[in-house]
Amino acid sequence: MISSKKALLFYIFLVLCFSFMSFLVVFLSGCNVYNEAPPGSYTQYYSNPGKNLGKIGRIAIVELKNHSSYPAISADVTKALFQTLQKKQVFGLTVVHQRDPQWRSLQVDLDSAYTLEELLSVQKTLKCDAILAGTVTEYQPYPHMIMGLQLKMLDLKDGELIWALEQIWDSADKSTEYRIKNYFKCQIRSGFAPLREDLVSVSPLTFIDFVCYEVGETIEP
Repeated sequence: MISSKKALLFYIFLVLCFSFMSFLVVFLSGCNVYNEAPPGSYTQYYSNPGKNLGKIGRIAIVELKNHSSYPAISADVTKALFQTLQKKQVFGLTVVHQRDPQWRSLQVDLDSAYTLEELLSVQKTLKCDAILAGTVTEYQPYPHMIMGLQLKMLDLKDGELIWALEQIWDSADKSTEYRIKNYFKCQIRSGFAPLREDLVSVSPLTFIDFVCYEVGETIEP
């Protein structure tokens, strides 16, 4: 009987040690846990190998255009995108709204043909080195969250594409659901993570934060 109790206590000790070591690995690895998502589930994007984002200087984020049926969504996504990129501290940032008189006076359509002279005019007027613009291509808050983004970053000095992304996020998709869980493990680190994982599926602002986090992860110096 004594040996059985000792064996049980030893087993409990091993379980506790293993649990502690697992927690320690997760804690020390930081956001590396997020990289455990299944192959093929990452956001698709383009990054110009000839451009160093850390040397760009200042970027103007133009309020996103909106092709969805929800007028307020472009402002919400633009704000969340600004906050996400600001945390990365890769470059200086400013936000330009579609109704800003300076932006409207430029009359530049970045979705169609534009000249280098027009881009240089943007650089001079907005006092920035690059511009990040794009469109909310799709948005659906129910029966499950869906968001589509089309983004691009242009170097105003030479007109070259620095970075671009086109993606649709669907909270009902299994790979997206998996990434949402890992997002909360990495960002929140709370005992209430399962509850907040449910929240991201029903709260538009929380889902937007998740989407912008994934966008931000593709932008590195």
